[in-house]
Amino acid sequence: MKTNELRKLSTEELVKKVNENKHELFDLRLKQSTGSLEKPSQIKNLRKEVARIKTILKEREGAENGEN
Repeated sequence: MKTNELRKLSTEELVKKVNENKHELFDLRLKQSTGSLEKPSQIKNLRKEVARIKTILKEREGAENGEN
């Protein structure tokens, strides 16, 4: 998902999405270790998406606390 699309989601949806992505990332790592992963780039893309979501959550947390 693009960052703009992620920003439109609620905080609860973002937390849920992080958990789903982490679970999927775990599954991809298992596939990679067994040699059955077809697209290794999926791991990189998922890690970046998790980082994007965590950044948005951290920004919202800072905004709630009155920080910039």
